[in-house]
Amino acid sequence: MGVSLKDPQDGDLSEVSDINVTPFIDVILVLLIIFMVAAPLSTVDVAVDLPVSNAKVQPRPDKPVFLTVKKDLTLALGDDGIPREQLQPAIDRLTGSDREQRVFLRADGGVAYRDIMGVMNLLRNAGYLKIALVGLEDTGQASSTGAAPQQ
Repeated sequence: MGVSLKDPQDGDLSEVSDINVTPFIDVILVLLIIFMVAAPLSTVDVAVDLPVSNAKVQPRPDKPVFLTVKKDLTLALGDDGIPREQLQPAIDRLTGSDREQRVFLRADGGVAYRDIMGVMNLLRNAGYLKIALVGLEDTGQASSTGAAPQQ
């Protein structure tokens, strides 16, 4: 609240009851600019381009068990195609019912993640908990033809 400092003899003593809003508006405008600049920075797009593995090559077992998920979502144990219902008996035959043996799971690049997880759940339900995902090895050489390196 403000008071006029004129001489009281003039008879013009009046109280100024206006709030000075200029500093308030300045602060609001500065905050508005800060939020306008910071808002686009707070959105994050997570583009995932998974690289090939450059980890050291692990020694393979003498007779590895490969389970393949083909592009049409059919399964192949080794080189033989198998229906999903027959996965447990077929893998038990191949491993001698050794559920501690590692199963190498490989899938076509066009297979969805949910389908790979479904096959992993089938393996888990069959009692095989040691699952290794097979990928391409990084040989350090770029191929201009797009051919995949040999495994």
